[in-house]
Amino acid sequence: MELLSIMELVGTVAFAVSGGIVAIEKGLDYYGITFLAIITAVGGGVIRDIIINVDLPVALANPIYVIISIISAFVVIGFYRHIVKHKKTLVFCDAVGLAAFTAIGAEVAVNNGFDLPFVIVVLAVLTGTGGGTLRDVFVKEIPYFFQKEIYAIASIGGAVAFIVSINFVSSYLSMYICFGVTLMIRLFAILGNFHLKKVEFIKD
Repeated sequence: MELLSIMELVGTVAFAVSGGIVAIEKGLDYYGITFLAIITAVGGGVIRDIIINVDLPVALANPIYVIISIISAFVVIGFYRHIVKHKKTLVFCDAVGLAAFTAIGAEVAVNNGFDLPFVIVVLAVLTGTGGGTLRDVFVKEIPYFFQKEIYAIASIGGAVAFIVSINFVSSYLSMYICFGVTLMIRLFAILGNFHLKKVEFIKD
């Protein structure tokens, strides 16, 4: 069993916590809470690995991801009342998860020989947004990915930062640059209440 990197640990915990919080708010049972925490944490990576034709997705080959997600889910269950006192907890955890898995997706693309900028961006965005999108679909919510939120844009920005920085520094350091840029854009949009303009139609 391979040990997780700091980035993978941060992303897994952050997304699992966000999935657990959403599940509790939707009134799911213990199994539902645990399942949603797991799918939020590993969903994006599974989608990515299927697309790049990995024999067995990393989340299945290495059970540590699921184990950490389960532990995170039960921590949320046990301390939910304390966690929700901080109203921005869900949004912050989701932003951290987005940033971490965007960076991981970009590095996985390069490590698997996909060095075309478009491919790196696509795999980074899928890894970063896939889990949260599945989470929202399962609880019948419109995913952030499709709303006015600056969400996928933050992921794209981080992926572009990775592509530019990898020409000057190591892929390891580029991951952290990608993480920082993605998180900065997402939090800046949240704190400043910035959104993408929605299309408005005049009804007859």
